[in-house]
Amino acid sequence: MAVLEQTSSQQAIDLENKYGAHNYHPLPVVLRRGEGVYVWDVEGKKYFDFLSAYSAVNQGHCHPRIVKAMREQAETLTLTSRAFYNDMLGKYEKYACEYFGFDKLLPMNTGAEAVETALKLCRKWAYEKKGISENDAEIVVCENNFHGRTTTIISFSNDPVARKNFGPYTQGFIKIEYDNLNALKETLENNPNVAGFLVEPIQGEAGVYVPSEGYLRQAKELCEKHNVLFIADEVQTGIARTGKLLAVDHENVKPDVLILGKALSGGAYPVSAVLANDAVMEVIKPGNHGSTFGGNPVAAAVAMAALEVIKDEKLAQNAQELGELFRKEISNYIETSSICSLVRGKGLLNAIVINDSEESETAWNICLRLRDNGLLAKPTHGNIIRFAPPLVMNREQLLECVSIITETLKEFEG
Repeated sequence: MAVLEQTSSQQAIDLENKYGAHNYHPLPVVLRRGEGVYVWDVEGKKYFDFLSAYSAVNQGHCHPRIVKAMREQAETLTLTSRAFYNDMLGKYEKYACEYFGFDKLLPMNTGAEAVETALKLCRKWAYEKKGISENDAEIVVCENNFHGRTTTIISFSNDPVARKNFGPYTQGFIKIEYDNLNALKETLENNPNVAGFLVEPIQGEAGVYVPSEGYLRQAKELCEKHNVLFIADEVQTGIARTGKLLAVDHENVKPDVLILGKALSGGAYPVSAVLANDAVMEVIKPGNHGSTFGGNPVAAAVAMAALEVIKDEKLAQNAQELGELFRKEISNYIETSSICSLVRGKGLLNAIVINDSEESETAWNICLRLRDNGLLAKPTHGNIIRFAPPLVMNREQLLECVSIITETLKEFEG
């Protein structure tokens, strides 16, 4: 079979099953093209994308400005490594630092890499700035977190699927309950070797858990009191997804360390970053950390274009307005529903809870029917369906999607 030969959906699925590692369980739909809020499968059927590649495609599929920046830079210079300077990285670093309000940016490629970078940065700061004895630093994390799947990150996960048979695990982490200020307060008071608090402003993969109002602000105050770095993982929640540029902006919190990825490129290219002020970032010296592809010219060009689109098209404001409309409409349906018990979220990061156990296949079957009805979403944790469309969606499209969702849910009522 020639590489460019047209394949059917089943052929594409069969190829992946035969030649690919089975580390994902995709919804059985094979996509070939995307534009804005829509994707098309290989047979030409059109769908609303209600996952946005886990919020990487906030700016919509194949946004022309982002694609143009990528194409033009790819035809000029793609990679130098960091052995040499290139003429794009400094421009990008300046643009992003001013955009998010930090002194320095450390560029990487994937979200998990950025989290690993933040962990290393926090530990080095602990030894060189806070005065913790080497190898004694601890970082506080939350239960039911999702920060990636590297060996260190799964060491502080409590997801058995991600953890089991991947030990021995990395030490140096204290797990506490999410959205529990007392647990954080007690931990910081009783552990002088705590260097950082790593937190998702909204726990996306866990099922779009939004913390109590004031939690992030008070957590930051506790961190300041105990000279602990507040590290915000905004890989999924950042860059306009929740109705603000960052999810922490809902409580006017300025993280000591900010982790970004996904929508930093609009889904066009792997781009991630860690941002911090000089007092923290200056502990990183040549040879301490790096990546051959991190900060490459294409990534720099793509990220600047992606961030410009967010600002110019007022996508945070759109996410805020459409998110409120989505939750209102779905809440109206839930009032008389027996299959759906709850909708929660912020901006256009939302989830519904299906009235069944985590072990049931009801949510999966609902997503299969949503697919049949022209909308793509995916369950998380068995009985939760996450809804996160591209932020370029308009009101008319959103209401059409609400209609698809509610009509599909009706098929499972009773």
